[in-house]
Amino acid sequence: MKIYTNVLEMVGQTPMLEVNNIDTGPCRLFLKLELMNPGGSIKDRIGISMIAAAENRGDIKPGDTIVEATAGNTGLGLALAAAQKRYNLILVLPDKMSQEKIFNLRAMGAEVILTRSDVDKGHPEYYQDMAEHIARQRGAFFINQFGNPDNPKAHEETTAPEIWEQMDHDLDAVVLGVGSSGTITGLSTFFRRVAPHVTIVLADPVGSVLAGYVNTGKLQSPEASWLVEGIGEDFLPPICDLSFTNKAFSITDAESFAAARQLLKVEGLLVGSSTGTCLAAALRYCREQPTPQRVVTFACDTGNKYLSKLFNDFWMEDEGFFSRKPTDDLRDLIGRRHELHATLCVGSEDILTTAHNRLRNAGFSQLPVMDGDRLVGVLTEEDIIQYVYGAPDRMTALVKDAMQTSVHCVDKAMPIDRLVSRLKAVPYTAVMDGRRFLGLITRSDVLNYLRKQLRENTTVNYENSMEGPA
Repeated sequence: MKIYTNVLEMVGQTPMLEVNNIDTGPCRLFLKLELMNPGGSIKDRIGISMIAAAENRGDIKPGDTIVEATAGNTGLGLALAAAQKRYNLILVLPDKMSQEKIFNLRAMGAEVILTRSDVDKGHPEYYQDMAEHIARQRGAFFINQFGNPDNPKAHEETTAPEIWEQMDHDLDAVVLGVGSSGTITGLSTFFRRVAPHVTIVLADPVGSVLAGYVNTGKLQSPEASWLVEGIGEDFLPPICDLSFTNKAFSITDAESFAAARQLLKVEGLLVGSSTGTCLAAALRYCREQPTPQRVVTFACDTGNKYLSKLFNDFWMEDEGFFSRKPTDDLRDLIGRRHELHATLCVGSEDILTTAHNRLRNAGFSQLPVMDGDRLVGVLTEEDIIQYVYGAPDRMTALVKDAMQTSVHCVDKAMPIDRLVSRLKAVPYTAVMDGRRFLGLITRSDVLNYLRKQLRENTTVNYENSMEGPA
């Protein structure tokens, strides 16, 4: 096996895997495993190519600062190249992106600036407009993946030829999403020239304007926001060429997440949310074909960047993609039910550092204190502060020394409106069934419950999407 001298040499030449354990209709479906790139995504390719091209033009030199707007993966590709080539890097990300991506980028030395994900292009806090402004303000180079022709060129010269060779020049369709549009534009350019019979199919999140544009020729206003990261747009990027795209599927968040989770279960691939969108669209395309075809789609990035989101059952439930059988009492509002072994708790004989670690790691502000199945108190961050401040050695004291033993409790049958009224005065309450502890309800749990009521249709879509053949 080859020994590499630089991590950038390892980008590209990613393997192709046939899907064997999911019903693909009469077709054979193959995954181009871009998650195998060293930065974990297809965007490693353009991170290298855009910097190299800018160097060749004399636009930048080592020591300069590069600025980019990114959903995360282009930032990781740029960070990979910038670290090796000694550039400073500033990245502007929408605030809906996963914490894993943000931690990864900062660990690679990038300066990360978060901005709003609920505004459209033209707003000063829109991530692309903000990145361009920061570049001008700081005298930096705005690499601009959305308008940079070196982006699609990377895919025309590397990604597309790799696919064509791996498929032994026997290929009928490619299904892919659009973020900056570099991949679809580059592949379209290549296949229009080399194999014009190949069908290009767009996989687009519901809410994005691109599927409607492909299917109707009209560019509408964005319909809604979406949770899938890295693909879907509220405008047509300057480098985008959809003239060779024959068909488009709009895929819900629920269907995308279901497909990604199913791929992990049955094929053993941990992939990101955009891969779920691509897979779901590819399966729709394959299953509706009357005759066999050979179809390629992408495992765009690794799922280890989404462990706190689509692979976190609690997040999926909080966002309304999982549903529990309703109890028609306050148990429906408990985020982490004790009877389901989901409650994060602490014992009275544990030490405060143990309790603090659990609070900090989970992002909670309070923990129930249990003696077996009996609730004996609650420990909050404030309790620890008041007990330890001025005497830090008390962090090794026992939980029972700092906890509250007088706990606000309500019966599970209490009406929700009365519970909400109670939570005006206290930040949480313990829900009881007689003497049996069922769980804590916080103000955040009430908000999650209200949001779930708005997502009932999404939950049904997720469950339906899991019913297909596996």
